[in-house]
Amino acid sequence: MKKRTTKRLSLSLLLPAALLTLPVWTGCSINTLVANALTGDGASTVFTGDSDPELVGAALPFAIKMYEALLYSTPRHQGLMLTTGSLFVMYANAFVHGPADRLPVYEWQAREEALSRAKQLYLRGHRILLDALEQRHRGFASAAQSEDAMRNFARRFRRQDVPFLYWTVASGLAAYSVDVFDFDLAANIPVWHVMIERAFELDPGFAGLDEFLVLYFASLPEMLGGDMERARYHFERAMAATGGNSTGALISYARSISIPEQDFDTFEERLRSVLAINPDDNPATRLVTILDQRTARWLLDNAYNFFAFLPFPYD
Repeated sequence: MKKRTTKRLSLSLLLPAALLTLPVWTGCSINTLVANALTGDGASTVFTGDSDPELVGAALPFAIKMYEALLYSTPRHQGLMLTTGSLFVMYANAFVHGPADRLPVYEWQAREEALSRAKQLYLRGHRILLDALEQRHRGFASAAQSEDAMRNFARRFRRQDVPFLYWTVASGLAAYSVDVFDFDLAANIPVWHVMIERAFELDPGFAGLDEFLVLYFASLPEMLGGDMERARYHFERAMAATGGNSTGALISYARSISIPEQDFDTFEERLRSVLAINPDDNPATRLVTILDQRTARWLLDNAYNFFAFLPFPYD
């Protein structure tokens, strides 16, 4: 969803800010140097390892704008395109879309406004990632117009393209999940299906891919590629690879498989497994675990909304 961890947020906030004061003539070479440093393998997990979601949620918008500014000056830098695009997706998911879903019914207007914002953030990241794939493989944009064209074009992708394929599909599907009546987005699903299948073929151990595919195959209707057996297959892979500690796979299973099947026992078991994980056991993914535990608690507290046979908890 190689070593299985969530994607690193390779961020450094102060250095890009300091660059804004440099003379214009130094911009190109300095920006490229900094872009390489910020998106390289040696960058720290200063966000994903944090234990304070509110701190991270407040800092991420500034970080994203700094990356956008640097990308504007270094528009063909692949690492920056991937990082900036994926940051839009992660911020929207963790700090806009997720909280919106947990708002009470009577706050429906605030919920709709937040969901609309989440969709736009997803699409901003999506457009950056689409541009990155076009730069990597000329003709990608044309091929993305139809499933058959993409199926032929997908042979050109290589393992180093997998992060771009993953985040492009994830951002598109996330935007669609907010607004399933957006038929323009829905029309892209067959193309995204080809892309994500190719990603799995090229690098089945890519971090986060199995977790995403649980949600992907369980959430889509069968006519658009949904497949509960495939969802269960990827759930087992994710759990095996993480020693049973894949919070993303556990929550996706509870939401996308247990609820439709009205299987409360499994729903509860999966979510309590999330709550039993110690975030400090894997410092690199501490933030993700904490956020997923918040979601698990909310789902358990509101289970009566998802299972018709559960009584309403009157106070």
